[in-house]
Amino acid sequence: MRLWQLISPTLPIGAYSYSQALEWVIDSGELRDEHDVREWIAGLLEHGIARLDIPILIRVRHAWAVRDAAAVRRWSRDLVAMRETSELRHEDLGMGGALAQLLVSLGVELPERTLPFASAFAVASVEWSIPLEDACAGYAWAWCEAQVAAAVKLVPLGHTAGQRVLLALGDRIAAAVAVGLACADDDIGSTLPGFAIASARHETQYTRLFRS
Repeated sequence: MRLWQLISPTLPIGAYSYSQALEWVIDSGELRDEHDVREWIAGLLEHGIARLDIPILIRVRHAWAVRDAAAVRRWSRDLVAMRETSELRHEDLGMGGALAQLLVSLGVELPERTLPFASAFAVASVEWSIPLEDACAGYAWAWCEAQVAAAVKLVPLGHTAGQRVLLALGDRIAAAVAVGLACADDDIGSTLPGFAIASARHETQYTRLFRS
C-alpha cells in the first residue's frame, strides 16, 4: 500500500508540471503519433532511467538502510551532477524537496531535506519497508506514467492511446530494473545527447505549458 501511495499521480510533488523536454520534441514535429511517443519514452527508460536513476536509487537505499548519511549525500550529489541541463536539475531538486517535505510531515526520518527525487524516493522505500525491486519498478512506472500524461496533452493523444503506450512500457520495466540492478558504479550514467539538447532547447522555448 505504501508503494502505491508513493507512486500515485495524486502525490503532491508537482510531477504533472514537468515534461522532461517532451514538450519541445513534440513541438518540433519529431514526435507525431502514438508509435513515436512510445519509442521516445522507451528509449529514455532504457538508456536513462535504467542506467542512472535506478542504480543511484539502489545505492541510496542501501546507504540509508545502514544510516550512512554521508553516502546518501554523495550519491545524491552525483545524480544531480549528471543532470545535463538546468531544467532537469531544477525538476529533480524541486520534486525531491517536495517529497522530502511531505515525508517529514508523515513522520518519516530523512538524512537531509535537500535531496533529488530518486534519493528521497529511496529513503521512503527504506522507511516504509518496500522491497527493493518493487521500489525500482514503482519508480520507473511513475516516471513513465508522468511522461505519458504529458504526451496525452501535448500530441495530443487520446486516453486509450495513452493506455496502450503505458501497457507497452510496462512490459519493458522489468528489463530496465534488471539493468539497473546489474549496473556497476563506474557504469552509472545516461547516454542521451538528443534528450540533453531537447531539454536545453525547452528551457528557452517561447511558449510552454510545462515548467523549465
